[in-house]
Amino acid sequence: MSSEIDESTVDTDVDVSTANTMRERAGESRLKLWLLLRANRLVVTAVLALAIFVVFIVSVTVLPPPLVPQLNADDTIETMFSTMISAVITGTTLVVTIGQLVLSQENGPLGDQRARMEDSMDFRDYTEELVGTPSPADPSAFLRSLVDVSQDRAEAVRDGLSEIDSDQLQWEVDEFTNSLIGNSETVSEQLDGAKFGTFDVLFAALNYNYGWKIFQVERLLHDHQEDLGQPENELLNELKIALSMFGPAREHVKTLYFEWALVTLSQLILYASIPALAVAGIMLTVVDAGTLSGSTLGIENMTWMIGAAFTVTLIPFLLFASYVLRIVTVAKRTLAIEPLILRDSQR
Repeated sequence: MSSEIDESTVDTDVDVSTANTMRERAGESRLKLWLLLRANRLVVTAVLALAIFVVFIVSVTVLPPPLVPQLNADDTIETMFSTMISAVITGTTLVVTIGQLVLSQENGPLGDQRARMEDSMDFRDYTEELVGTPSPADPSAFLRSLVDVSQDRAEAVRDGLSEIDSDQLQWEVDEFTNSLIGNSETVSEQLDGAKFGTFDVLFAALNYNYGWKIFQVERLLHDHQEDLGQPENELLNELKIALSMFGPAREHVKTLYFEWALVTLSQLILYASIPALAVAGIMLTVVDAGTLSGSTLGIENMTWMIGAAFTVTLIPFLLFASYVLRIVTVAKRTLAIEPLILRDSQR
């Protein structure tokens, strides 16, 4: 147990601890992070499609000129859906090409594959030495084992430095280790049972700001070197090693998720492009101003038809947008693998 600290002699303005989740550290709205990261991408696509459909219906109904007279006078449907056919074909081809490029990263000569395997096994062997058990095969369990080791070593630091005769150092160590332990418990709970292929594994890993923690260990070693003996230095360095191992592990899982997501995106866009092209073709060849007369809820039925058809042809692009929004958001928040804090919200 730590000896009693006289906080009147302690500089409590030292920035040591952080919140346990990325959202709390970023200070951003729950809705924004849900839309960019947590939400199922198909749900985001559906929300975007509904929003576009509603905006289209309202705009066409409210803004002049009226739609049906315009359809009689111009080739609006032909122009609109012939353009959408070209856009769908071009966009689908581009996204599938990106998917093929991602898959090409997995191909290579035998020597490259052997080197890749050796590097992976070396990392797993080192992790086994670190955690004391065989490295888990499940990505979430693998990350969780590293988080648990960091927590154990933080507790060892807290206990091992509890009798140091420096109120400032004891206060900083208590604040830092309590923050690290709390963050570890939160992330470990989120990783428990998370399945790769969903975003849950990577989202939990993003909540663990290991870079800031490594910096704090380095700062403690530097700022309080006169108060630290060899045993205390060893405890802090062991904690630093455990935190440093989490970095490449998270980046590896992130890379695998990006590849998984881009391949899934290619599949979904191919699936969505077929009905999109069919709808666009039907609208182009058989629909004109007199196809559907009357109105529903005070809105011309042709407006409902064109709005629905237009939204369907946009589904491949909306899928692309929803997946890329998540990928670029994650990439922006994880640009640096080393302890470089590129923005305050990343701490």
